[in-house]
Amino acid sequence: MVNGKETGMERNIKGSDIPAKERLVFALDVPTAKAAEAMLDCVQETVGVIKIGLELFTSEGPAVVRMVQRYGKPVFLDLKVLDIAETVQRTVARVADMGVSFLTVHGERKALAAAVKGRANHPEMNILAVTVLTNLDQADLRESGCDGTVEQAVVARARMAAEVGCDGVIASGREPAAIRSAIAAPLVIVTPGVRPAGRGVDEHNRAANPRQAIHAGADYLVVGRPIRDAPDPRAAAQAIVDEMQAAFDQQSLSP
Repeated sequence: MVNGKETGMERNIKGSDIPAKERLVFALDVPTAKAAEAMLDCVQETVGVIKIGLELFTSEGPAVVRMVQRYGKPVFLDLKVLDIAETVQRTVARVADMGVSFLTVHGERKALAAAVKGRANHPEMNILAVTVLTNLDQADLRESGCDGTVEQAVVARARMAAEVGCDGVIASGREPAAIRSAIAAPLVIVTPGVRPAGRGVDEHNRAANPRQAIHAGADYLVVGRPIRDAPDPRAAAQAIVDEMQAAFDQQSLSP
C-alpha cells in the first residue's frame, strides 16, 4: 500500500482490471536523488510504479525510498536479494518496514521462502521472484551448468515461487504464456526488457515490445532507458502507455 491506499499491483492480484498507466513500472535508473527528483517531476503523471535499482539505492540508501513515496507512487525495490535464509529474512523485514510495495528476490527456494517469512508483519508487500535475467540466453545457462531451455528454467522457478507463497515473478516477454499454461496459481507476471517497436534492445537477449509482452500474458511492464533517455521522457512514457492500453483493449476483445 501507499499512503494507506491499495496499489495497482495489489488490486491486480485480486483480479480487478486497472488502467495501463498503473501497469507501467518506470525504472528510475539514475545515480543521485537530485537526478531522480528531476526525472520524477517530468514523468510522474504518466507512470504508475517507480522501480529503484541497485545503482540509486547504493548511492542514496533508504532516503530515496522515502523521497519517491512523497510522490504518492508505490516503490518497487529491485535488489534481487540472495543470501542465506537468515540474512534474507532479516533483510526483507527491514525493507518491509520502509513501506516498500514490491521487492525482488532471486528465484532460489530457500531465499524465496525466507523472504515470504520476512514480510510477515507487512503482508501487503509483494515478493517477486526473479526467474532468468533478460540478458541471459541458452548459452549463458549452459555455461552456468543448467540443463534444459530458458523457458523450462523460468517455469521451474515460477512454480517454486508459487509453492512458497510469492506474489509474482519477473520474467521476459517470451515466457508468460508458458508460465500461465503450467501454473494454476494467480501469479502476477512483471516483464522487464521491454522496448517499444523500432527501438534497439540494448543488452537484452529476450526483449519484447509492449504488445508482444501483454499478449503473451504479462501484467506489468518495466521500462527504463526508452523513457529516461528520450528527448521528452514524459511523451515517451505516454506513448508506451498508449501502446500498452491498445494491447490490453485488444486482449479484452479476444474470445
